[in-house]
Amino acid sequence: MRRLSFAHRALVVLAVAGALSGCSTVKGWFGGKDKPDEKPTEPAELVDFSASAEVAKAWSVNLGKGEDRLGIRQAPVVHDGRVYAAAVEGGVRALDLQTGRVLWRYQPEKIKKQPELRLSGGPGAGEGLVAIGTLDGQVIALDADSGAEKWRAKVTGEVIAAPAIGQGLVLVRSNDGRVSAFGAADGTRRWFWTRELPNLTVRGNASLTLGPGLAFVGNDDGTLAALAINDGRMLWERTVAVADGRSELERMADVDGAPVLEGTTVYATSFKQETTALEGPSGRPLWTRENGGVGGLDVSSSYVLVSDLGGTVWALDKYSGSPMWSNKTLLRRSLTAPTVQGDYAVVGDLDGYLHWLRLDNGEQAARARTGRKPIRAQPVEADGLLLVQDVEGELTAFRLR
Repeated sequence: MRRLSFAHRALVVLAVAGALSGCSTVKGWFGGKDKPDEKPTEPAELVDFSASAEVAKAWSVNLGKGEDRLGIRQAPVVHDGRVYAAAVEGGVRALDLQTGRVLWRYQPEKIKKQPELRLSGGPGAGEGLVAIGTLDGQVIALDADSGAEKWRAKVTGEVIAAPAIGQGLVLVRSNDGRVSAFGAADGTRRWFWTRELPNLTVRGNASLTLGPGLAFVGNDDGTLAALAINDGRMLWERTVAVADGRSELERMADVDGAPVLEGTTVYATSFKQETTALEGPSGRPLWTRENGGVGGLDVSSSYVLVSDLGGTVWALDKYSGSPMWSNKTLLRRSLTAPTVQGDYAVVGDLDGYLHWLRLDNGEQAARARTGRKPIRAQPVEADGLLLVQDVEGELTAFRLR
């Protein structure tokens, strides 16, 4: 079949995203059913509960005009006690993690007769650099201490995933399926690796996850690949979810959340609601379970936490994949991937709410609101703080009391 144009794909996937935010037919596509007493086309109403945890807002900063409906899931990154965050038209900021105080701000210089650069995805940080991509395929590297621009490079597609920085390289995933590696010192291109895209994909793609000598990349065809970081050779490839079905919509199996590497085990989840654990160096499968979803996952000392497309949050045993508990109180609320904060798993939703669930049993423990705009990016935990960026560019930090 002829590949769909970018505009066509974007419209189709935006329609899918709209369906995910409140349409019961999504469950029908994958074999699920709504209960008769539920309102099938509306997000589940929030119910009162007795809070067993107390959370407080530590600080909040407006970063500028956010992603709105671009579907790029902008999120901050934390490195060496600093938060680096960006908005589509607000530049990049470095902030003190504990106070939210702005340490520096970078705004791309406007070039005469050219459109302003629109920063996409989130920044990556490491090795004295902060790197970010743009919607027109530029990669900009900044000095992490001062925000001064150090170099620029160009890739072949828009960049909506945060670059990964490590082992002397800046690795960039562009939206055309290509991974490009640049020297961290000067931006010289070292290698690239290309993956052919399916005709229809979810809007978004995974940032790379780095391990010793390896870069793990989740692909839009439902596979996870390990690349040699020195030259980009593919060392192994494994299927997270099989891209099967009668229609292109049913075959969507994107792995578009960053894989999580813990020790020698790498975990990944797919839009087709499959989650897998693999041995990182060899790619040997350890387990696969039919619980998962778009946007990534997180790992606690005992569990792998995922949110599925319908709004159920699952805790899977990290050693066997067996479901240990599930929370179904947030159905059709377009949940983010979970993030572990202390003894809780936290998810954001389409109305700007955050929900803290107990790790031991999944019960609701606390709720807070960042604002009235959707939260699409997975929250970030660092040094006891939970950082959340909504689609309007508001960055908020919460602390457990």
